[in-house]
Amino acid sequence: MKVRKAVITAAARGERLYPVADTIQKAMLPVIDIDGLHKPVIQAIAEEAFLSGIEEICVICAPGDGERYTNAFTSLRDNLVRSYKGVDWARQEAEKIDHLISRVQFIEQPEPLGYGHAVYCAKDFINNEPFLLLLGDYLYVSNLVSKRCAAQLIELATRENCSVSAVNPTIEHQIGRYGTLTGKHVPAMTGVYQIEKIIEKPSLSLAELELQTSGLRVGYYLCFFGMHVFTPTVFDILAKQIAQENTNILLTPTLQELADTEKYLALEVKGNRYDLSGRQGLLRAQMALGLAGVAHDETLTSMVELLAEANTRKAQVVQ
Repeated sequence: MKVRKAVITAAARGERLYPVADTIQKAMLPVIDIDGLHKPVIQAIAEEAFLSGIEEICVICAPGDGERYTNAFTSLRDNLVRSYKGVDWARQEAEKIDHLISRVQFIEQPEPLGYGHAVYCAKDFINNEPFLLLLGDYLYVSNLVSKRCAAQLIELATRENCSVSAVNPTIEHQIGRYGTLTGKHVPAMTGVYQIEKIIEKPSLSLAELELQTSGLRVGYYLCFFGMHVFTPTVFDILAKQIAQENTNILLTPTLQELADTEKYLALEVKGNRYDLSGRQGLLRAQMALGLAGVAHDETLTSMVELLAEANTRKAQVVQ
């Protein structure tokens, strides 16, 4: 199968990023990406997809945000062209924004009916094709120089012709923040599992009983990475939930049914994900991007200087 479409969910308002998210969409917060260019978070996520072979992207957003995103990117491009004539970095950034505008469409989720409902809003756009699903408040940093996290996932899904979710072995005290799963290791495939059971944000006691995975270090569990490749079957399962007129359509029950009915794998992605909505999430993501990219030396120097200043202040307080 060929994965050429992606969906980015960005409809949540981002209460944990108050007050800035009360002024602009949280996906428009700026970061300095691996390439050293300043850009909105949503652009960095879209480029993760484009650089992994994706041709078209649909962003699921809140009512009224579609036009705001389009206007914001058009304004950014026009300002770059007008204000920085002849400047290489501005030309490169304007070209990337132009590409994004031409390949991304925005679909508004009419009501906040849950993450599963947000994904279902992309059904017509996907048009019965497999697709990549990304979160609008996660940034991804690959440990492989030449292969993005999304590219690792798409490669396995294409080869095995099935749905694949990215996972990371996660220490037990953090599993209450993520969807967590267990499964059987696929022979002769490093870091690949046939998914058997999924529980959304489990307690540690429940995880100890039902989600331990053979081969992982003691105290670690397989948690979702915030990145998936799905077959169109996922929409058929979601439709059944929506038909029951639930007001909170979750994705996890759909994924459990997917695992029960067809081949569905998990891949330990070589990389890390950074939740921008968490405490110091944007700061951690920015440091990770800096250390992984062209600004490595500058980022490292800044971190050392800050640590030195902090130690100096602590020493003065002690005296």
